Amino acid sequence: MSRAWNKQTTRIRRHLIVRKKISGTSERPRLNVFRSAKHIYAQLIDDVKSVTLASASTTEKAYEGNGGNKEAAHKIGLLIAERAKKQGIKCVVFDRGGYLYHGRVKELADGAREGGLEF
Repeated sequence: MSRAWNKQTTRIRRHLIVRKKISGTSERPRLNVFRSAKHIYAQLIDDVKSVTLASASTTEKAYEGNGGNKEAAHKIGLLIAERAKKQGIKCVVFDRGGYLYHGRVKELADGAREGGLEF
């Protein structure tokens, strides 16, 4: 059997290493990012209660346009920041999900910061 690691396995390992160090609370939830080839998703998670406080993605009916580019990631960052503000959340812990901090992940983070979230 081959011992070679594929991209998905190495990403999951990186994500588990990051998750050992960070955790979200109700005052400062974890902003989790997941990206696929066609879409990007963001969630605000309270790990103490194991509850998702807010979410935004390019698969929602309200979202129009291509979901797999930087422009879409920026819009989702703004949208998750808006939904967080409605719940009175302004500080979060950023969880890049094992992805490298560039491209769509960076654009989502920049959009969330522009929307008013602090991390």
